[in-house]
Amino acid sequence: MKKFLRSITTFVATIFLIGGLTAVGAQAAKIRIALAETPSDELAAFFVALDRAKANGLDYEWTAFSDEELAIQAVLSGQMDIGFGTPYAAMQKSKAPIRIIFQLSKLKFFPVTSKKYNSLKDLDGEPILLHSRGGGTDSIANVIESKEGIKFGKRSYVPGSSNRIVALIAGQTDATIVDLSNKNKLVKQKGDAFNVLPMFEVDASDEALFANLDWIKANEADVGIFVKALLSVYRDMAKDPTIISKETDPNGPIGQLPKEILDSLDGFYADAVEGGLYDKNGGGKKAAMADMEWYSAAGQLTGDPASLKVEDFWYLKPLDSAAQ
Repeated sequence: MKKFLRSITTFVATIFLIGGLTAVGAQAAKIRIALAETPSDELAAFFVALDRAKANGLDYEWTAFSDEELAIQAVLSGQMDIGFGTPYAAMQKSKAPIRIIFQLSKLKFFPVTSKKYNSLKDLDGEPILLHSRGGGTDSIANVIESKEGIKFGKRSYVPGSSNRIVALIAGQTDATIVDLSNKNKLVKQKGDAFNVLPMFEVDASDEALFANLDWIKANEADVGIFVKALLSVYRDMAKDPTIISKETDPNGPIGQLPKEILDSLDGFYADAVEGGLYDKNGGGKKAAMADMEWYSAAGQLTGDPASLKVEDFWYLKPLDSAAQ
């Protein structure tokens, strides 16, 4: 969820190549996918979709970058074809025609605090611990300020919801914003000691799949295979969250994760589906409208939100075709 681009020198110096996967017999050049993090339980559904796409002839390789800024830069520079993120600021400022084609997850984050606070308004003037400057939790904090008419005190930053939960339990902070999974873990383990503050509903994207529009049109068949595979996984997952663990390749990157993570996949995806983290229809126009409103309020998009156009940020044809 980071929106500020770094130099290509930083990009070259800090990327972390994890590995690649090749589909046998595919004729086209490999699609190069830029992940914004290393493989984790949150990416299990995505890798199931990759396996389905591979079975239908998609040839691809993936690279895991240390953060979203670098994944965005990789696509902007043409070194990667498809990236993870929500590059709204980059889409508005860059001359490259970057477009989103699929919403991977929604912004389902939750303010959690010590018992000092009982509402969002109680956080007026109070310090808060967030993920990163300019990132998703930073944008959430901006929107909370706007909607609630408050102003947070000092903002400090610790990457990773699990790390911020540790800080909260250790008394190193009294207020933070965390993801759905870690919020649920806190409630189960120490629910009586902390508060989860009421939060307004958000349909905007946390992570999305994006690419250069010229590249998308030049690789229409492969993009279609990819989006159709993603859509099939999301629809199947909405009916049965255990489909992710059932279809996870034990020899793939997710299958190589620690046993305790693999054993918790069913619970993770059951909670995620119930909590509305995934749109079974891949987002589309509904997500695009929510994104433009959200990222305008968060300060990532400039100008009158009413003047923004969906087609300047999303390319809906692949998703519309996959849905038919």
